[in-house]
Amino acid sequence: MVDVGTKAETTRIARASGRILMQATTFESIRSGSAKKGDVLGIARIAAIQAAKRTADLIPLCHPLQLTHVDTAFELDAKACCVICTITAETIGRTGVEMEAMTATAAALLTIYDMCKAIDRGMVIDGIRLIEKAGGKSGHWLPPT
Repeated sequence: MVDVGTKAETTRIARASGRILMQATTFESIRSGSAKKGDVLGIARIAAIQAAKRTADLIPLCHPLQLTHVDTAFELDAKACCVICTITAETIGRTGVEMEAMTATAAALLTIYDMCKAIDRGMVIDGIRLIEKAGGKSGHWLPPT
């Protein structure tokens, strides 16, 4: 692991996003809450929080962090028949929370897939990426436009 012992503790925030594309019938079952396994987005929200908290157990050499906040937001895009997931992770510490935000995004999208695979095995997860990072020595970062 990288030695972060000499770094100052600062507020660290990272935001990640990704989406899952699906058939219209699958999208409608999520939107209407009629999926057989239950509240798809509610369970995906819990999965995201769990994944953020367990990132160091999943990603080798990733520092375990004390998270202070994890926010999960879902946007339903009817035109594209997709669910967009955006995760914001926060901590006060010596290293960033980018991996926690991206791991949580992946877990939320995989949970949606798992809960809807009986309807649509052809769903596609894509675009998982960091969309903002703040805190620490490198300061504020946004992707190039």
